[in-house]
Amino acid sequence: MPRVRRVLGVLLLLAATTSLGWSQRFRTFVEPNVPYDGRFTFVRLRYTEFGPNGWAFDYPAMERNFMTIVQDLTAMRSHVAGSNVHRMDDPLLSRYPIAYLSEPGYWYPDESEAAGLRAWLQKGGFLIVDDFYLRQWEVFARGMRTVLPGAQFIRLDRTHPIFNAFFTIGTLDGMHHPSTRSARAEYYGIFEGNDPSRRLMVIVNFNNDIGDYMEWSGQGWYAVNLSNDAYKFATNYLVYALTH
Repeated sequence: MPRVRRVLGVLLLLAATTSLGWSQRFRTFVEPNVPYDGRFTFVRLRYTEFGPNGWAFDYPAMERNFMTIVQDLTAMRSHVAGSNVHRMDDPLLSRYPIAYLSEPGYWYPDESEAAGLRAWLQKGGFLIVDDFYLRQWEVFARGMRTVLPGAQFIRLDRTHPIFNAFFTIGTLDGMHHPSTRSARAEYYGIFEGNDPSRRLMVIVNFNNDIGDYMEWSGQGWYAVNLSNDAYKFATNYLVYALTH
């Protein structure tokens, strides 16, 4: 009986620790936004949460790592030690040309969020959508069409200029969502007026999570080639958006 009590005590302690870990995971401390000073600032979009706070997954380590790579690779002046979080209907979002949307499988934009994001995109904003897979597409597509009614999701192949904006990406095969190898990466674009000859407004990483690969790139969790590819895709997106 003493041994059983000891085992039960350990199990209860583990359960309590696990519960605490999960509760902490879903509480995100949002750092103060960096001051607007003309330097490039990585912007993440925050949205109303219906489930885990997916908008904040990989925050802020992914931003730090990515901006460090961008500073090393380019002559851009960028904020490395800080980044911004904005709601979609925040008027200050108009100061920034690129934004990142994480976990749109839990994204249900209300009227104000949809109108804010729509206005930003129509004024020239470029949106990177990342970290969702399989059946989560249905929620994302519904949300995106709330923002842009009639939006068409056009699958991209490697000939699109975005995949050669800085790095030459030889193949779009090989990456997958970190949660399952069965979710093979696909890339979609939403174009102005649904016309592929016009401006690309949204790049969609489906069945992929380049943010997660970048967040843990220094920890050895993933194969080096996957982390390297994540940085290549992200750098290309940034350079393409700033030059188009």
